[in-house]
Amino acid sequence: MKAGSFAMSLVLARLLTNDDFGVFAIALAASQFVIHVNDAGVIAATVQWRGRLEEIAPTATVVAIASSLTLYGLFWVIAPFYASFAGNEDATWVIRILMATNVVYGLTAVRSAALMRRFEQDKLAWANLAGFGANAAVSITLAADGAGAYSFAWGQLSGAALTGVLVLVLARVRIAFGFDRVLAARLLRFGLPLCVGLGIEGLLLNVDVVIVGDTLGTAQLGFYLLAYNIAAWVPGIIGTALRYVALPSFSRLAEEGPAAIQEGVRRAVPLLGCLVLPIAAVMCVLAPALVEFLYEPRWLPSAQVLRFLAIVMAVRMLSLLITDILAGLGITRATLWVNVCWALALVPALLVGARTGGIQGAATAHAVVAVVLALPLLALALRRAGVPVGLFAAGLARPLLAAVLAGVAMAGLATVVDGAFLELCVAGGAGLLLFVLVAVPRAALLHLVRHLVHGGRAHVGR
Repeated sequence: MKAGSFAMSLVLARLLTNDDFGVFAIALAASQFVIHVNDAGVIAATVQWRGRLEEIAPTATVVAIASSLTLYGLFWVIAPFYASFAGNEDATWVIRILMATNVVYGLTAVRSAALMRRFEQDKLAWANLAGFGANAAVSITLAADGAGAYSFAWGQLSGAALTGVLVLVLARVRIAFGFDRVLAARLLRFGLPLCVGLGIEGLLLNVDVVIVGDTLGTAQLGFYLLAYNIAAWVPGIIGTALRYVALPSFSRLAEEGPAAIQEGVRRAVPLLGCLVLPIAAVMCVLAPALVEFLYEPRWLPSAQVLRFLAIVMAVRMLSLLITDILAGLGITRATLWVNVCWALALVPALLVGARTGGIQGAATAHAVVAVVLALPLLALALRRAGVPVGLFAAGLARPLLAAVLAGVAMAGLATVVDGAFLELCVAGGAGLLLFVLVAVPRAALLHLVRHLVHGGRAHVGR
């Protein structure tokens, strides 16, 4: 599905202008903020619920639907003011259409949580894949007909509607409505602090779009959005899988005690580092070649933005894992305070960065705040929750060293290779190979080689 999403972005980048991307970015920022608070924390509370699902499903359904409809009504009213503040009033109806996707998510929140709770993420994946197909068909058709930014909005709404119908069918949870004050209070006591914390996380992820649009205009915002979308590949692929699995997994481990949580962290952190850091290194070092080869030379201003947003992406992925660990432990207020401090520092930094350095300055400010402030705050939250920070440091040390060495190698090779495609193949390939040799323990590498060799021989023998 993510490969298809990538292919769709390539097509749309050739059918639409950077102004169209800029208008959509304004609407997407609002939608992505709301999606974090849309269900009032019902999905996380339902996944983490220690009792039977049937006892809370009617109440949880009512809370989630009421929350999503309230937020939709609010943003319908404020859409013109938000669009004007973000620098383009043409985004008003794009915002209103795109926001309707969050109503669909509210309607299906408890059913999505039921699938996660039962570790039936494969069904969610199939539903999302079908929704993507509808999204791509509608978006590309409308873009080819000249619909501009509206092609994005109608495509996403069509995809969300199909996914929602499939989730309702696949979840096999009886549709019932009810309201129990005691159950609602218990759900909200867990869900609301996490919801507010995630809402601020949504602000962190999207406030740069609003500030860049207001300060520099939608044309520059279009370049920024392209870089943002490339950096979002990893959260879109790995982050989605992480969210589907990490919260229910750490919730179950929390029932077994601190030792089980620590073992889960010890296994998860190196794996996350080995998946995220090499991609971040490629994006940082080979950004111009990546943008030029995948899109067109006219999008090259996005490359310098991508270098810094790749760093933000890596910190964000670590933050996602830590948030799910803390939520699994039932500690949701810690995430709230981390995100509040992060947001308070980020907004003025982005304003200064955008005004002094344009889109590259805004991206640089984003990266500096993430590394200098957010990482120490996340470490403090872990320590207060009783999770040894040393487990994270030990798990990330080897992948981080490998990423640095791979980055140096790629930078050196890129200077002696001409052409975007050759840079990606030669420099990128060599860098990734070096990363694997350094980051993966020798025993694991030897085991993998033996497995491949024996598998190849068995295939030849047949």
